[in-house]
Amino acid sequence: MMKSRRRSSNTSMFLLRFLLLTVSFLLTLGGCKTGAHTSNPHLRQIDEMLDTQLPQGTPRSRVIFFLSSQGFPLENTRDAKAIVAIVHRVDTDTLQPETARVTFHFDGGDKLKSYELDTATGSPAQP
Repeated sequence: MMKSRRRSSNTSMFLLRFLLLTVSFLLTLGGCKTGAHTSNPHLRQIDEMLDTQLPQGTPRSRVIFFLSSQGFPLENTRDAKAIVAIVHRVDTDTLQPETARVTFHFDGGDKLKSYELDTATGSPAQP
């Protein structure tokens, strides 16, 4: 009877530790993957669009093609590993135009490493 109780107690402790470890792991994964490249809620839809269309690892040529095909103007930059673009979009929730200055950063193999958004002044270009 004593061995059975001890075995049951050991099994319960193992399951409890396993459960706690699994929950901690899932919380860590969830906390690390926010996906946001800006803290500005007004630029959320621009961020979501760019994150979908230009995921990490996208070749530089594909980023340039996407930006030019959408009519987003590029700014001159002295950093050879960066592209800066002005991105315009109408927020579908508020129906207000939003403009972001987006800096794309590339690694040594010209693959998209990251990007960041800042609020840009000015109104969207008219087609």
